[in-house]
Amino acid sequence: MMQELILEADRMNLPLVQSFIDEQLEAVDCPMPTRIAIDVAVEELFVNIASYAYGDGTGKAVVQVTVHEDPLSVEITFIDHGKQYDPLAKADPDTTLSVKERKKGGLGIFMVKKSMDNVNYE
Repeated sequence: MMQELILEADRMNLPLVQSFIDEQLEAVDCPMPTRIAIDVAVEELFVNIASYAYGDGTGKAVVQVTVHEDPLSVEITFIDHGKQYDPLAKADPDTTLSVKERKKGGLGIFMVKKSMDNVNYE
């Protein structure tokens, strides 16, 4: 079963996106620790779309939540028509370095990749 939300890719809409996804997760009794991890990943991905996909302009974002029954799993898809950018292609940050030594950026996507079972870009 798939549910869909279409809205402006605007950071101010993050609470709407999270509420929409949390509603779907609650419906399948998703455990709270998993929901929290998903909320963190959703925030990172949606804020990146809202901040960078359309440059100084605006555009739509589509959020799809698909529940698969056997085995039970949830797939969340973000769709935009902004600039193409594959955040997964960027090398992971070196987390062994101190914060001062590390290059800026990339930590959010790294956290998404580490906390989710599967992350894809197309």
